[in-house]
Amino acid sequence: MGKRTDAKQKMVQAAKQLIRQRGYNGTAFSDVLELSGTSRGSVYFHFPGGKAQLALEAAEAHALEQVQIIDRAAGQATSAAQLIEIYVGLGRDGMIAGDYGRGCCIAPLITEGVTQESAELAEAGRRGFSEITDRLAFHFAALGVARAPARVLAEAVIAGVEGAMITSRALRSAAPYEAVRTVLVGHAEAVTVATTVPENGVPVRPPARPAAGQPN
Repeated sequence: MGKRTDAKQKMVQAAKQLIRQRGYNGTAFSDVLELSGTSRGSVYFHFPGGKAQLALEAAEAHALEQVQIIDRAAGQATSAAQLIEIYVGLGRDGMIAGDYGRGCCIAPLITEGVTQESAELAEAGRRGFSEITDRLAFHFAALGVARAPARVLAEAVIAGVEGAMITSRALRSAAPYEAVRTVLVGHAEAVTVATTVPENGVPVRPPARPAAGQPN
């Protein structure tokens, strides 16, 4: 794929932001043009496939952004539990900073029935969630969780965060993120213990870590 022009990059980022806030059906090209500061001619030049193409590229950008966030969080973590603390905490902080108005850029393509009209968008949604889940599973395995439990844990984290986005917006509260983090951190510690055997052959529970945002 060739290098994106500045105008196209701005439009993709604007679409990503708007879909996260308003959903796919609630985002119009005129909104994207206004937010990105680009001309109407840019639409036909960069997105001959129309709104569906723009949404597809926004979903791909969102997935890439999440993978990068996971990589940075993993670089700070020394356990699967701590990676969950950081990753879920970042989602919570972003929701609060966005005044409980931010969601996922990929989910609306599925929940609003868009994927039933476009096989390409359906594939983009499947691929996006798969890439994010795969990345988490990779890091969980690197942090001491066996491959199969690492995959299950990654799927649970993504499902939990997606659910927390919805309920947090509805309740205008960060409590759903806190609940997801508490439960999944406990599970991560349990599966790490189950797959980590010290020299004496007796699994030992690692020391509890403080919740994200709390002093060590």
